[in-house]
Amino acid sequence: VTVSIRNMAQDEIYRMELGAGIGGCFYLGDANSKPFANLSGMGGIVARYIFNPRMALKGDLAWGQIRGGTGNIFFPQDPNSETQDGGQAGSCSFKRNLIDLSVQFELNFWGYGIGQGYEGYSRITPYLLIGGGLTFAPKPVDLNVGFHIPVGIGVKYKVKPRLNIGLEWSIRFTTSDALDVSNTQGVILKEPYGISSPGFKNKDCYSFTMLTLTYDLFPKCANCNNIKYVF
Repeated sequence: VTVSIRNMAQDEIYRMELGAGIGGCFYLGDANSKPFANLSGMGGIVARYIFNPRMALKGDLAWGQIRGGTGNIFFPQDPNSETQDGGQAGSCSFKRNLIDLSVQFELNFWGYGIGQGYEGYSRITPYLLIGGGLTFAPKPVDLNVGFHIPVGIGVKYKVKPRLNIGLEWSIRFTTSDALDVSNTQGVILKEPYGISSPGFKNKDCYSFTMLTLTYDLFPKCANCNNIKYVF
């Protein structure tokens, strides 16, 4: 006689992560061409929807500050000047806050997780991200809103079955050339040479380096194992 008994093993796999991140922010554009120069702070809220141990959809709402200056680079005060030397040289510096709202698709290099429900997976994994979002640059100068594409890499580590830490670096490529416009007198860094470009060409971008801490929420399923007894 064979008796089959269904044993419910509560190996929980979670649907979401929720947490926060802090780190550094820098800008690349007319007033800065060196990565990690003029580094300022950033912070935000992070949420992930977990499709499976290899894929997730992440949303973040972040604040950051960008700053820079023209230094010794030649910029004309009047880009439409018809003089032989290209016009009178000018300079400016700026500092501005940004609000970043974006959604990114994450692809883990390895299956991510620990516990019986994650057999064969790893508690640490690198990942790639790409997505889309909006950048808001509020006053003191005119409000600027633009679309951006975030691209980046990261690594995450599961400290405990429901607690995760991560380190991520990304660049936000924007459709705006006015993030570095200041309210000071001098060069106007929106199309400073009087040449406009479509799409993402010759536009401003900024970068986030973010340390995150998230907590797993909402159990997704429980594994069921069949146990057979033979008499």
